[in-house]
Amino acid sequence: MAARRQQRGGRTVVDVDEYSANPTQAFTFYNINQARFQPPHVHMVDPLPHDAPKPPGYTRFVCVSDTHSRTDAIQMPYGDVFIHAGDFTELGLPSEVNKFNDWLGTLPYEIKIVIAGNHELTFDQEFMADLVKQDFYYFPSASKLKPESYENVRSLLTNCIYLQDSEVTVRGLRIYGTPWGFSFPPHLGYPWYYGWGFNLPRGQALLDKWNQIPDTTDILVTHCPPLGFLDWVPRKMQRVGCVELLNTVQRRVQPKLHVFGHIHEGKTPGSSPCSPETHPRRLAGQSLPSSLRPLELSRLETRAGCEETRPGYGMMTDGITTFINASACTVNFQPMNSPIVFDVPTSRST
Repeated sequence: MAARRQQRGGRTVVDVDEYSANPTQAFTFYNINQARFQPPHVHMVDPLPHDAPKPPGYTRFVCVSDTHSRTDAIQMPYGDVFIHAGDFTELGLPSEVNKFNDWLGTLPYEIKIVIAGNHELTFDQEFMADLVKQDFYYFPSASKLKPESYENVRSLLTNCIYLQDSEVTVRGLRIYGTPWGFSFPPHLGYPWYYGWGFNLPRGQALLDKWNQIPDTTDILVTHCPPLGFLDWVPRKMQRVGCVELLNTVQRRVQPKLHVFGHIHEGKTPGSSPCSPETHPRRLAGQSLPSSLRPLELSRLETRAGCEETRPGYGMMTDGITTFINASACTVNFQPMNSPIVFDVPTSRST
């Protein structure tokens, strides 16, 4: 049965989806049979302009992901809280982590939150233990590291709050971070051993990690995307997002925001693969979730039936959760995508 939802002890429980191993098939099934990815409730959203004034009573978040040790060229906008959704290094080498931590120290944000991604190999101790034993040729510089040089690599991040299957409360908002993701399967042209850090098989293994996300999460930070939201890989003509993560977000947790990265195939500045002229089913005036500050109607679009507008970097909403792929680097690992900014009402209790 596809995407069953059960109640156990008052808590919604998400099961492994029957299409878990094939995200593209899952996307097609749910789009046709349940319209889960169709307007008007699902649509693209333009990020808040960096120079937009912040209204009273709001907290401004600045999000990036997948900077891959290429932070020098990134212009960081004003904000209160900084979130990095993983892949801040190439291989997680201690020298790379130190460089990233030094950069974090230059940022003026009151609070800085970071999770790891699949490129932070040394943060995944189990992966490194196997890597060192095998002298894995894909990562020669990492496999030659001695355990004592990376066992405490997390402690190098002194200028941020590092989350790994854990949470922090910021201005009354509960933020949960987790680094886990999926290996790319053979039908996308990758062998199974083309694995990186924090990679788990799709299905129950990943669902066990998503089950740790508290129901009360306001802002979820993962490295990998959920199915159907900014997870399109044009070169392979495939969806790669996690079905169980989607079901966890939409059916159980329902956070205000879900920030992630990992997929770099987003639009670069100046590109417009899906214009109103070429796709007339452009709808203006859709509303954002009430948890977010409204944007001008002229900056809000729904582009129905246009896969090219949903590949990677950008923002989408399903009417409840706003999904943000904040990948800074493009598919060619060039840091061309700007940080994404959004405002969230500050809790009255803070």
